[in-house]
Amino acid sequence: MSGFNKGGMGGAGMQNLMKQAQKMQEEMQETEKLLDDWEIVGTSGGEAVVVYMNAKKIIDGIEIDKSVIDPDDEEMLEDLIMAAILDGYKKAEEVYKEKMGKYSAGGMGGLF
Repeated sequence: MSGFNKGGMGGAGMQNLMKQAQKMQEEMQETEKLLDDWEIVGTSGGEAVVVYMNAKKIIDGIEIDKSVIDPDDEEMLEDLIMAAILDGYKKAEEVYKEKMGKYSAGGMGGLF
């Protein structure tokens, strides 16, 4: 007979692995909450348009300077709003990758 262990990894090894997985799950949930509360500010037009969102790209406010509101040029205002949103999305993506990257398949050290 070879030295094969019927229990596979063995009880202690499997229990330790489960504890590590549970700890990682708890840390991931804490990070998710952090991302919900993280304020990202996207801007355009020299801050004529400001968009507020969290790191999950959920927009919760927009401020528009009256100087960029021209009833005869609504397209410019639309472009400024889109540019501010895209600026915020880019910043949110950077924060999300930084905080959640370690939980991706590549960042788990082969655990999963």
